[in-house]
Amino acid sequence: MNIKNNTIAVLITCHNRKDKTLQCLQGLYKQKDLNDKFVIEIFLVDDASTDGTAEAIKSQFSSVNIIKGSGNLYWNRGMCLAWKTAAAHKDFDYYLWLNDDTFLFNSAIADLLQAANETNHSSAIIGSTISAKEKRISYGGNSKEGNLLIPNGKIQEVYSFNGNVVLIPDYVFKIVGFLDKRFPHAIGDFDYGLQIKKNNLSSFITSNFIGSCERNDKLPDWCSVNVPIARRIKNLYSPLGNSHPYYYFIFENKNYGLIRACKHFCTIHIRLLFPQLWLQNN
Repeated sequence: MNIKNNTIAVLITCHNRKDKTLQCLQGLYKQKDLNDKFVIEIFLVDDASTDGTAEAIKSQFSSVNIIKGSGNLYWNRGMCLAWKTAAAHKDFDYYLWLNDDTFLFNSAIADLLQAANETNHSSAIIGSTISAKEKRISYGGNSKEGNLLIPNGKIQEVYSFNGNVVLIPDYVFKIVGFLDKRFPHAIGDFDYGLQIKKNNLSSFITSNFIGSCERNDKLPDWCSVNVPIARRIKNLYSPLGNSHPYYYFIFENKNYGLIRACKHFCTIHIRLLFPQLWLQNN
């Protein structure tokens, strides 16, 4: 496949991060080879922002397709809406997931396409990001043991991945489909990576870092001994809690089986009630 004139639908969802969203979009329009070897069309879900995000985008980037969200979509369902809107608009060669707090280097898309070319456009390509503050890897692709793989100048196959920067060729999309809309915020990206493997396809990270993104390593409130139990429960069952028992059960039952799903459903609640036990074991 010739890279020239490849069409890419860029999928973004945002909520009340106007400055970061605008910086993210600026990085997209500064990409090397844009409108020469590839073209982009941006589909952005504004999930009921109240900080003027949509208005600022309309003013500075009028070509962006802005899709209004309900305010309750969060990341995964927002990305589902952006993706379905793009796919209904026309057939694209690629779909690029992009977090609005991820700032691409100028050669990012060219590097993603190069990796896609090396894998015959039949694998997901994940862009690894680096923390600008800490100068270490922040997001990307993981080994089966859950460790982030560091770019080494060559593409590397991964077991699962973060959804910050992911290039999905149309070939992969036609087989795997959309993100699973049952997950509101987290889990959907990891689930998609596992669905790729279940369909006998592969995922690779790019040979080099493609952008910067700061990692959020803060321990969730529901794991903290210093947080009152009522607040721990509220945090665990929030769509932003990352381990919502209901959705995590769906994820594990789908990908690893009922026994493991039941086991972790129980251990999550034990940790919620007795977080000090985990501190003693670490």
